Amino acid sequence: MDYKQQIITELEALPESSLSDVWKYIQSLKSQPAKSVKPVINKKPKSASTPSGDTIIIYTDGACTGNPGKGGYGAVIIDGDRRQELSDGYKLTTNNRMEMMGAIAALESLPSNSKVKLHTDSKYIVDAVVKGWAKKWQRNGWKRNSKEMAKNPDLWQEILDLCKIHDVEFAWVKGHSGISENERCDRLAVDAAHGSNLQDDRGYRS
Repeated sequence: MDYKQQIITELEALPESSLSDVWKYIQSLKSQPAKSVKPVINKKPKSASTPSGDTIIIYTDGACTGNPGKGGYGAVIIDGDRRQELSDGYKLTTNNRMEMMGAIAALESLPSNSKVKLHTDSKYIVDAVVKGWAKKWQRNGWKRNSKEMAKNPDLWQEILDLCKIHDVEFAWVKGHSGISENERCDRLAVDAAHGSNLQDDRGYRS
């Protein structure tokens, strides 16, 4: 049954006392100006890989007892009204590796194509990414120069790969300067370094 026939059938089912009211309503619709409706073309539903457009704020930090020694990282992720904390500890590692692992863990936890502002008190990370050093080391087979190899190539590779997946802005913050989320990351990292069930940092080379 098409929609016209359905309307006729429904009208016929109405009592005669209601027909005058229905007719008045139809007449009132004719006097109202038509509303313009804009068509929606190719509107895609949001998915886990499609960001909302808001910038996700991340703070990360690393800690190490002895450098090398027991280490840990901490990360705080703020996405709108959602707040998440990450941390983990390792048996033998370095402070720089913990700084890098904090950033990696935070970025890996996000949906693809996220827009991110990552705060860290590690100039090692910020300078290597922002100034293009890490990409240069990568192009040169992870050599800093003709005589010296770059340290932590496994983690630099992960960071560069994650920067292809996400739109990441790296921002340096001064450590232990009263920035609450940075201080929280430091506490998470220190607690993780002194925790039980520490993992092996398989990429660490003494």
